[in-house]
Amino acid sequence: MPEPAADAAVSAATYRKVAWRLIPFLFVCYILAYLDRVNVGFAKLGMQTEPWFSEAVFATGSGIFFIGYFLFEVPGNIMLHRVGARLWIARIMIGWGVVSALMCTCSSPASFYTMRFVLGIAEAGFFPGIILYLTYWFPREHRARMVALFMSAIALAGVFGSPLSGWLLETSHGWFGLKSWQWLFIIEGLPSILVGCTVPFLLTDRPAQATWLTDEEKRLLQSRLEADEQAKAGEGHQNHRALDAFKSPQVWLCSLIYFCIVVGIYGASFWLPQIVKSTFSENQWVVGLYCAIPWSCAAIGMVLVGRHSDRTGERRWHVSLSALVSAAGFAISGLPGLPPVWIMVALAVAITAVMSAAACFWALPTSILSGTAAAAGIALINSLGNLAGHFSPEMVAYLKKKYDMGMALNGIAAALVISAVAVLYSRTRSAPRKT
Repeated sequence: MPEPAADAAVSAATYRKVAWRLIPFLFVCYILAYLDRVNVGFAKLGMQTEPWFSEAVFATGSGIFFIGYFLFEVPGNIMLHRVGARLWIARIMIGWGVVSALMCTCSSPASFYTMRFVLGIAEAGFFPGIILYLTYWFPREHRARMVALFMSAIALAGVFGSPLSGWLLETSHGWFGLKSWQWLFIIEGLPSILVGCTVPFLLTDRPAQATWLTDEEKRLLQSRLEADEQAKAGEGHQNHRALDAFKSPQVWLCSLIYFCIVVGIYGASFWLPQIVKSTFSENQWVVGLYCAIPWSCAAIGMVLVGRHSDRTGERRWHVSLSALVSAAGFAISGLPGLPPVWIMVALAVAITAVMSAAACFWALPTSILSGTAAAAGIALINSLGNLAGHFSPEMVAYLKKKYDMGMALNGIAAALVISAVAVLYSRTRSAPRKT
């Protein structure tokens, strides 16, 4: 039943206020998180001259991050649920910033693997923590757009981080006796430490604690969240304990779906610089500029798709069709003899679509889980899904070596087709259609 116009206007104004207060800051935090996670793809271009470094070392080191990430994800998210987002996210950001900067000390495969593993431990809990945190503020009819706005930080990390990384590699060699790849890790790690120190002062754990909201706005937010929880209970989704998340078949299905989507995300994140370098230019600054193009498209496209999903209340087909379009984009970009401009177009479509699938995906599990089960379930889905960050670089490296880069891109496409089919078997309900 549609809301009265006056109530709808108050509701819309309240959610705009909350979004403007929270999303820009979370957006900046995630840009820094993602940049520190994947800048190894650019650092690789400078590390290739190191005698201890190789394609195999890169693939293993890129992926081993996600082993540490996997092991500490669920307990980390349960801790956030118990102690609050402000303190826990600050701890995560400061920790990963320190470790990321210390990546400059790597001098052997063993030290490279160790630092990437520790970086995964340090960052564990950040992304699922933010997804959980958004459920404390937004009911499910708003979540696809909010998650899309938040996750567009991945795209913006590519837009701004790619040229920055390319510029650092091209210009910083020899500064104070350090190599350019070492400066890349130092300069891109320090902002995370500084921003992490501000988190306790800029975030609010729950609406009831928000001094920047009026009492009427707090009551509105709380009533909408309570109605959301009652709707979940009415649909049979009464998972409140952490163990319930592990028993849910839908949580395991969501983990498979997200795993296949993440194959596409990290296939692009880790290997895009190499594809661009071999296709367009050897100049690392120019490589960075070219890499910004598909991420710019993704930053816009994923928000539009997320907004459409919220407006229609439909989730599964938005995820499925986005995954299929991305699969087609990756497969086309790997066709032999394709002109460079069409390779870039195909990659832009592929990256935009896979990011759209990821953004709309997170409206599915958050519609079936509540309480501690939400903390555990979201973390479980994210940690299992992000094991694809270990699988994807290894798969691409293997297929690239055995066949060629085109076959590696076809492997990414195949994973996305699996996710497109699997999501249609999920049993999560649609969000209420916005009026």
